[in-house]
Amino acid sequence: MDANPTSSAHRPSGNAVQAAGEVIELLEILWEHGREMVSSAPVSATQLRVLYALEREDGINLRTLSELLGSAPSSVSRLCDRLEALGFVERFPSSVSRRELELRLTKPARAYLGDLRARREEVLTATIAAMQPSARASLLEGLHGFRASLEGVRPVRLHPSGLPDAESA
Repeated sequence: MDANPTSSAHRPSGNAVQAAGEVIELLEILWEHGREMVSSAPVSATQLRVLYALEREDGINLRTLSELLGSAPSSVSRLCDRLEALGFVERFPSSVSRRELELRLTKPARAYLGDLRARREEVLTATIAAMQPSARASLLEGLHGFRASLEGVRPVRLHPSGLPDAESA
């Protein structure tokens, strides 16, 4: 008998584990294919994460950005240096502290993100249009089911070691 009677109720079946593995593999393949079809050049994938974070949190400081990205401040500072050299990021004195700088996207960065999204949407639209109607309907139904099931799933938080947190495991 289980020491925790509720744990077996939430334990995925072998079919669910196999399906999850297949979904992960397919998503990785699709993600890489999408990156190849619509390059984010002249910005690396990591720099793109910085741009997305700054778009959501305009005017944040380097420490907060580092926390959002889960990276060392020195690494994030170098990323921002490169983005500033491209003309995509500006640093301004903080209105809160004289020792901090606020990071903001420039107009060219916002235009770049808009163009990148439009190109990616165009490729995705063409791909979905090429699917059989029954496959499109199945995809939509599956994604709706996936979204609905997310509400009942508690996230697993990982420690820096990569091992699950005792509370969430």
